[in-house]
Amino acid sequence: MSIPTQSRVVIIGGGIIGCSVAYHLTKLGWRDVLLLEQGRLSSGTTWHAAGLVGQLRSQSSMTRLIRYSTELYASLENETGLATGWKRCGSVSVARTEERMTQLRRTISAARAQGVEIEELSPQEAGDKWPVMRTDDLVGGVWLPGDGKANPSDITQALARGARSGGATVREGVRVTGIETEKGRVKAVQTDQGRVECEVLVICAGQWSRTIGQMCGVSVPLHSAEHMYIVTGKIAGVTPDLPVMRDPDGYIYFKEEVGGLVMGGFEPDAKPWGMDGIPHPFEFQLLPDDWDQFGILMENALQRVPALETAEIKTFLNGPESFTPDNNFLLGEAPEVAGVYVGAGFNSMGIASAGGAGRALAEWIVEGEATSDLWPVDIRRFADFNNNPAWLKDRIKETLGLHYAMPWPNRELDTARPFRRSPLYDRLAAKGAVFGSKMGWERANYFARTEAERSIGYSFGQQNWFETVAAEHRACREAAGLVDMSSFAKFLLQGPQAETALQRLAANDVAVPVGTSVYTALLNARGTFESDLTAARIAPDSYLLLTGTAQATRDAHWIRRQLPEGVTLTDVTSSYAVLSLAGPKVPEILSRLSPTSFDLADFPANAIRKITIGYATTWACRRSYLGDGFELYAPVEFTAAIYDALHEAGADLGLVDAGYYAVDSLRIEKGFRAWGRELTPDVNPYETGLGFAVKLGKGDFLGREALVAAKAASRTKRLIALVGPRPNGQMAWGGEAILADGKPVGEITSAAFGASLDGIVALGWASSDQPIDQAWLDARSWAIDLAGTTVPVSASLAAPLDRKR
Repeated sequence: MSIPTQSRVVIIGGGIIGCSVAYHLTKLGWRDVLLLEQGRLSSGTTWHAAGLVGQLRSQSSMTRLIRYSTELYASLENETGLATGWKRCGSVSVARTEERMTQLRRTISAARAQGVEIEELSPQEAGDKWPVMRTDDLVGGVWLPGDGKANPSDITQALARGARSGGATVREGVRVTGIETEKGRVKAVQTDQGRVECEVLVICAGQWSRTIGQMCGVSVPLHSAEHMYIVTGKIAGVTPDLPVMRDPDGYIYFKEEVGGLVMGGFEPDAKPWGMDGIPHPFEFQLLPDDWDQFGILMENALQRVPALETAEIKTFLNGPESFTPDNNFLLGEAPEVAGVYVGAGFNSMGIASAGGAGRALAEWIVEGEATSDLWPVDIRRFADFNNNPAWLKDRIKETLGLHYAMPWPNRELDTARPFRRSPLYDRLAAKGAVFGSKMGWERANYFARTEAERSIGYSFGQQNWFETVAAEHRACREAAGLVDMSSFAKFLLQGPQAETALQRLAANDVAVPVGTSVYTALLNARGTFESDLTAARIAPDSYLLLTGTAQATRDAHWIRRQLPEGVTLTDVTSSYAVLSLAGPKVPEILSRLSPTSFDLADFPANAIRKITIGYATTWACRRSYLGDGFELYAPVEFTAAIYDALHEAGADLGLVDAGYYAVDSLRIEKGFRAWGRELTPDVNPYETGLGFAVKLGKGDFLGREALVAAKAASRTKRLIALVGPRPNGQMAWGGEAILADGKPVGEITSAAFGASLDGIVALGWASSDQPIDQAWLDARSWAIDLAGTTVPVSASLAAPLDRKR
């Protein structure tokens, strides 16, 4: 059967996600949709997926996606006449250790915050729900009745039928050989059966997606790894209603299948595959058995289910799947080529995610922007350097195992590092810096004072750096602290119409005199956040934009797509370091090094000036993410000299190096919001308490109309600040349920130990059917759920530090 010569949308890949995108596009009224599959539907990875559907994720927006998937799978059979194998059988997760049980209790708190039904189980109760397992070595477990399982191939066929019914065309046995672009936009797809012109291209090709992306210069950072499970014969006590069971301490899962068990898992040290490319054809194919690689899973499974010792092993299945550098999938418009979208790299979570992810991507295509918070899976959280195959191969060895690895607070990945280094990396390392990684940058988390602190001692309570970070924090409040923030993304916005262009994008008024910086939100048409950044006007036709480390690709893409002819955006991140200084002694330290006056009257808040420090010339801006202080935007070649001079001048004034753990506690005390935590595309500036940075009277700007309505509306959802006692045992880390009069009303987005206040400080969301103001907060008793322990807190619309004052 021939393929069309043109189609509004071409989808590459006939697995569950490609069929889901096609299905949802037709539901949104797009009929001219062509789906191309090189083999047969579901023949790549989908067909051998285990089909587990667990609802709860660490981000509430991701939980919502999966809960939609469960609703869709439950209704597809009635709509299409094809069974999906969906069964709401529930799931049991068990803990072998006290630490794992603490993590499960934290999961209960998060589930309460997100409205997901969950129940703690004793070992005996876990055994009652899953009678074929050994329980005498367990500490406890949890029960999620809304979880389930499905047949991946059946769901794929049902989605494909639904898409066809909606007008989509599905063609199997068509291999894509090239992609044409013109003036930065997709133009056509070349196949072994002809050329298809298109306006939109959607890459849903699973482990082939990276190669497809390379055909048009799009980075799709994923890598294949071998993934294995076994299927047994019938086992006594295994019934069709048996729940899914997960034993994360053993890295394993189980589900019932025809009276036997499917047992698989996620070993800590994975086995990458396909380094030399994926052979063609590779349709409904598997890899050779590897019992050595599977050994750690089998050993733990025998401990959990002794009946496996005598059970028949009917099938050993080793099917490669694609994994990403952070264990979250890739979704959204590719920043390199307009009209190209990606839905790939599902990290063995494709069946659970495909329904919601397919709908979200279809809405993004139709609306031209994401319609909800998809930042955890947004493809723009990566850059082209993340597509390096050697780096991906080494990273994927670790990320496969993250499914069941202990999700410690602040857990850092160890593989494929160091990656990106600031000009001060060696100096900081020599001073005992313990590095974390963000967007590939090596960043000092804290500076070890003892040998025992040279590696992070993970725990859900006070970790081994607790007192050291508290000292760094206090130095930034009481004397002076210096943080290497060179990982900040930096852009130059230039052109005669730069002010006009930025005024249209920014919610704040950026038509300021040269030498002034402005904090502003960038909003979408819904009036919700696409980013927040600092715009420093350094010339009449030029702004220096500073934004978060993780936002570099996303912000550049968002800004460039809105710019008029003649205005350019240049990424200068690697050209400038950023040194952040905070504390009352900072002006005196700078005065010892520069002839510039740093008195507040001469160098006011938000001012940006060029100053000299010794032989070096640098930008200095009176603002800080830490509190009161300055940021120096230094050319890379001068950075080391400036850093050394600062320490020499500040030695007798108490200047210390500080790391990002202190940055987090300092900014939470000050109530400073963070992208991806407090600021997302699901909330507007008035809900987040940032209405002061919105200037409705400046003229039209993106999102203004929605903000006018938002300002007039009652605020039934608000970001609040919480202050609690000094931690005794469990720490607050984020994700915990916020309780008002004992009932969940929201969740914590950011939390830390605030050394200035000597207690827990946190930011989080509260929702109500009534308007929320300070009087509403004061009328209630507030607490947070720390792994089952209720800790009383105070609640305020003001920042924790301001509330104290």
